Amino acid sequence: MNDLCADIGYKSINHYGEQLCGDHVDIVEPDENSTVIVLSDGLGSGVKASILSTLTSKIISTMMAEGLPIEECVATIAATLPVCSVRGVAYSTFTIIQLVNNQTAEIYQYDNPQVIVIRDEVNYDYPKTEMNIGGKKIYKTVLQLKENDLFVAMSDGCPHAGIGVSYNFGWKRDDIIDFIETLVPAGYTAKTLSTMLVDECDKLYGQKPGDDATACIVRIRKREPMNILFGPPSNRDDADRMMSLFFSKEGKHIICGGTTSSIAAKYLRKPLKPTLNFVQSDVPPIAELEGVDLVTEGVITMNKVIEYAKDYLGENKFYEHWSFKKDGASLISQLLFEEATDINFYVGRAVNPAHQNPDLPINFNIKMNLVDELSKSLREMGKRIKVSYF
Repeated sequence: MNDLCADIGYKSINHYGEQLCGDHVDIVEPDENSTVIVLSDGLGSGVKASILSTLTSKIISTMMAEGLPIEECVATIAATLPVCSVRGVAYSTFTIIQLVNNQTAEIYQYDNPQVIVIRDEVNYDYPKTEMNIGGKKIYKTVLQLKENDLFVAMSDGCPHAGIGVSYNFGWKRDDIIDFIETLVPAGYTAKTLSTMLVDECDKLYGQKPGDDATACIVRIRKREPMNILFGPPSNRDDADRMMSLFFSKEGKHIICGGTTSSIAAKYLRKPLKPTLNFVQSDVPPIAELEGVDLVTEGVITMNKVIEYAKDYLGENKFYEHWSFKKDGASLISQLLFEEATDINFYVGRAVNPAHQNPDLPINFNIKMNLVDELSKSLREMGKRIKVSYF
């Protein structure tokens, strides 16, 4: 088995004046090395389009994850989708990217803009085979994956961006390819790239999109393990065992919490050096410890990371807040959201006496909830998470 994995991110903007998006993205993992990604675009916009695209993507992703052939998926959709009373058609376009064992990509495309593949930082002209399924012309592609391959799937709201506003005929495919090619060398995550692409569409529409626009990006990368230690163990005698397990793991090491970092310093027999530069007033300063990549304060910093994580999964508007800053929460966010693929949490169950002050809104359960919340958000980002309690 290779050590490749998929970094997947997407973003949508709604048709101007609509509360619901007519595009839908569904991601299913049949096993830990395979993924099915479906981007569907429902006819029109608003509620009807939203229902059509959601049904389409859910049906296809579920059936394909169970190993059913594309012919059955398309037949099921044709039999299931409600017919539009105005146009007399049940119409929802789709793009499917199926990653098998993180070695092969199978792409199926029906009426959406053609998937852009970037290989070796330039556009890759991949082969397509035409299939006819139930009167629908579907293009199939099978590719062997390479590290740093990038797949860009989108709804037609992206190439239509700017029609009659910035451009006469919209944002052409070649222009979108040029846009993506200039960003690829910077090594942005799939979520950041999809955000940049859709934000550019929004700009071309003059912030009043004439159609729902969605971009889903799949970036093939090597696995990157990360280890995070949060809180001292409930039994002091377990401290050495906890530290031994933590430091024996490959990948970068992050320690959160004052007491925890003191225990780590004692275990490593290295001095813990606090830094007093407050980069951000609401996040406590970081410290330095030889042998550890990052040492931060605990609960307050972790709270901020969770705030950034929830936004990252949604509108991603805080990206410019944390992506370049050097405070504890920003540095953890950069490591966990952008670098890590596999994250091991080592969580101590000890009750911190400092948190027993009735004036502080912090207790033992809040600390456990922080780990649960962050783990949940990271899993939604497609990270593999393992939590060990001490």
